[in-house]
Amino acid sequence: MHNHHAEETCHHHHIGEHSQDKKTLKVSLFIIALYMLVELVGGWLTNSLALLSDAGHMFSDALALLLSLVAFHISERPVDQRQTYGYRRFEIIAAAINGLALVIIAVLIIYEAIGRFIHPPQIATWGMLIISAIGLLINIIVAWYMHRSTEIKDNVNMHGAFLHVMGDLLGSVGAIVAAVLMMLFGWKWADPAASILVALLIAFSGYGILKTTMRILMEGTPDEMELEQLSQVILTIPGILAVHDLHAWTITSNMNALSCHIVVDGNLTVSQAEELVNELTEQLLKHHIHHVTVQTESSQHKHGEDLLCCHSENHHHNH
Repeated sequence: MHNHHAEETCHHHHIGEHSQDKKTLKVSLFIIALYMLVELVGGWLTNSLALLSDAGHMFSDALALLLSLVAFHISERPVDQRQTYGYRRFEIIAAAINGLALVIIAVLIIYEAIGRFIHPPQIATWGMLIISAIGLLINIIVAWYMHRSTEIKDNVNMHGAFLHVMGDLLGSVGAIVAAVLMMLFGWKWADPAASILVALLIAFSGYGILKTTMRILMEGTPDEMELEQLSQVILTIPGILAVHDLHAWTITSNMNALSCHIVVDGNLTVSQAEELVNELTEQLLKHHIHHVTVQTESSQHKHGEDLLCCHSENHHHNH
């Protein structure tokens, strides 16, 4: 037994929000890709690692935004018999790829920076300063434009794309600081030092995205939920005697699911049991659970009392 209305409402709301997000991503992608070329040429002409690393990060930004766009398009495909939840989970896969890209970029920047500490090259600081200042302005505009999106915090895919842009903004700040230090004091090490600092911030952001997406892909309980608390919510409903085999997981951003076995009076009619499940579904919707699947059992049914499901062969016959 499960509630279809809640899932359908969520699905239409999901698609409606994406139309605005896709527009945001398209505009941001155009601006980022255009200025990436400017930074790439500027970094090559001035011989600045801070600029080149920023250009490399902007390239990853462009890829991240493009991947996020593709993910939104794919996630809106209708469900079929092979993909019974549809393709919404592709958003999470895209976000995981973005997170991994951030970490890899950070490692590459640090590796290059170490070499520059040992053999510092000549850098055209004025050119580096001008290009990085323009880059900072571009990134502020894009970050502000993306932050207007309603899903930046709630959608892990949009959040990952936004963090790419914020990392790039920090890269521009680092390049400006490095250029000023080299101009005032002749500190050539400022260029690779700024690159390493930005790389560490980028890696931290990437790790955060990977941690979130891995939990979702591993069907982990959402961070904001506690199974014991959910079981108490279920048991407060009159007529439910016990609950076991409780699972809660995230299908994609803003769509949580739950399944469980509930023990009820064996004399209930099918209609009465259905009313009980409908009431349970309504209560769980208040806790941001949109898809609920419930198995009803009588106290005579052979079942374990554990809240969590045991997947050993000895318990298989109970399910």
